Amino acid sequence: MTAIEAKQLDQVSDKPVDRMLQNMKDYTAMSFELIWQRQAILLSATVLTGYFFDYFNALLFYSCILICEGQDLILAKRVARLQPHQRKAIVESLAWILLNTVLHSTAICLYAISVALEQPSGGHFTPLFFLFAAALFAAMNNHQIVWAMILRLTMYGISFMVIVVKDIWVERPDLSSELWLHFFTVVFVMYFLIDCAFVFLRLYRTNLAQLEKLREEHERTKAAYIAKSQFVSTVSHELRTPLTSIKGSLDLINSGAIGEVPEKMQGLVNMASKNSQRLAALINDILDIQKMEAGEMVYRIRTVDVGAIVQEAISSNLGYASAHNVTIEQDCPIGLDMFISADSSRLIQVLSNMISNAAKFSFEGSTVTVGCRRIGTRIRIYVKDRGIGIPPGSRDKVFDRFSQIDSSDERHAGGTGLGMNISKEIVEHFGGIIDYESEVGVGSVFYVEFPEVCKQTAAE
Repeated sequence: MTAIEAKQLDQVSDKPVDRMLQNMKDYTAMSFELIWQRQAILLSATVLTGYFFDYFNALLFYSCILICEGQDLILAKRVARLQPHQRKAIVESLAWILLNTVLHSTAICLYAISVALEQPSGGHFTPLFFLFAAALFAAMNNHQIVWAMILRLTMYGISFMVIVVKDIWVERPDLSSELWLHFFTVVFVMYFLIDCAFVFLRLYRTNLAQLEKLREEHERTKAAYIAKSQFVSTVSHELRTPLTSIKGSLDLINSGAIGEVPEKMQGLVNMASKNSQRLAALINDILDIQKMEAGEMVYRIRTVDVGAIVQEAISSNLGYASAHNVTIEQDCPIGLDMFISADSSRLIQVLSNMISNAAKFSFEGSTVTVGCRRIGTRIRIYVKDRGIGIPPGSRDKVFDRFSQIDSSDERHAGGTGLGMNISKEIVEHFGGIIDYESEVGVGSVFYVEFPEVCKQTAAE
């Protein structure tokens, strides 16, 4: 037998064990969930029968019930910790559940019969209703373990018959007597209870089958997602190496280090350089998305000076703004220290996304303002443009993946459509918020807000 065949055989053999464990966990969870409802019913029956019949027997009965209930709680906690590979422990726990079921049902049956024995023939409404309530409760809530349900219903059914048959045996009535009516009524009730039990059992098994299909579908979807993520990550990494060489070569040509570029070629070289930069940005964004989805994004959170971060972000994007014929101005309070907890490099990435978008969508010759403000106990960093603005109802698109806000009034602007989605993930990881305010034809203000860190904490 090969290793693969052995693994497949082991998986097949594990299925009944997994199903049994699932049934046990559902059974004990339901038992634990309904404990107070069950106790209220049993305590009410105890008080009622104790008042009208015998308090001693009632207290003895309820004491036995409490012992069984305590054992149920212990079993529920034990079953919750079980794992599929603990086959011996699973079988032992199942045996304890069935044993406790027998003890619990025996206490109820004996008490119902004892109450019936204290009554005259034909006057057994209270114990019979007591048994009916217990049997109906079992039919509705014990279907997770079939043998437990069968044991309870069988014992309750025997108790039903003991009570009514005893009256017939003692009185020997005619067929027209009410005692025979009670007998046939009990038979009908038992049929009704069995039918209810089968209905709930079918519903439970149908739900389990649907849940199993959902699990299998989830596993297939997860496997496909992992394969897709690995493929995208591999392709992105494989593209990055040759693209870096291409971009470096184009930058070297543009710099004139290997000679002057002919005028006829200059436009083609510039276009190739710009597109290589866009492709590099797209690859970097895709890799960031993959890291975020896999939970592998590395953050080095430190206390950072907001003013310094704003200045660095402006310096990093001056060339990009100039290429779009836009100027950048800083608007931070002079001499006012503001600190937040963040990864400075990732925060620069967020601000660069905001500044590049502001430059792309601003009118030529306008100014982009990058500033910071203290608002209560929070620090806001904002980027304001004087551009085309964002139409109302576009908030979801702004922060969605691979999404661009398109309108006939907008000039063409390139981009990956990932920048703001990545920025949102980064900002929220730092415990901040990112949002915007905009008016079509006037401009937009994108901002991030973070809780302020006091200067003493920053110094430490």
